[in-house]
Amino acid sequence: MNKKIFIDPLIDNNPISRQVLGICSALAVTVKLEQAFVMTLALTFVVTMSNVIISMLRNYIPSSIRIIVQLTVISTLVTLIDKALAAYMYDLSKSLSVFIALIVTNCIVMGRADGFAMQNNIKDSFMDGIGNGLGYGLMLILVAFFRELFGFGTVFDYRVLPEAFNNGLMILAPGAFIILGLIIWAQRSMTSFVEE
Repeated sequence: MNKKIFIDPLIDNNPISRQVLGICSALAVTVKLEQAFVMTLALTFVVTMSNVIISMLRNYIPSSIRIIVQLTVISTLVTLIDKALAAYMYDLSKSLSVFIALIVTNCIVMGRADGFAMQNNIKDSFMDGIGNGLGYGLMLILVAFFRELFGFGTVFDYRVLPEAFNNGLMILAPGAFIILGLIIWAQRSMTSFVEE
C-alpha cells in the first residue's frame, strides 16, 4: 500500500500531467533548472510536512474550520521556506518569491491535505506528500531541462550547446506550454500503451 501511495503520483497519477494541477507555477519557474529544483524542494517540503501535521491533528480539527486550519499550517510552512531562502539563497529567493508564496494556494498542497491527510495515518500521509511533491518536481525539472537547454544552451548554467542553437521561444511562456504538452503527450501515450 505505501509503495503505491508513493509511486502513483510519480507517473500514473502525476499532479501535473494527469490531474492538471499546479500548471501556472510549473510554467513560471521552469526557465532555469536551478529555479525548478529549488521549487521542487520547497513544494515537496510543504506538501509532506502539511500532510503529516494535518494527519496528526485530523481527529482534533472540527470539520467547520478544517480549511482554515489547513491554510494556517500550509501558510506557516511556506513562510518558513520563504525566510530560509531569503537568508541562504537571496538572489534565488528574489526570483522565486512570488511563486514560493503561491504554494499556499497550490491545488496539490490543499488537495492532499484535505483529500488525503484528513483521512489517513501519518505514515501514509508522509508517503503521499513525498510522492506528490516529487511527481510535481519531476515535471518541473523535465520542463526546465529542455527550456534551459534549448533556450540558453546551458544546463545548470554550464554551456552545453553553442550559442547559435539558442532559441528565444523556449524562455517564453509558449515554449513552456510546448515542452509541457510534449511531455504530457509522451507520458500519456506510454501509460496507455502499457495498459493495453
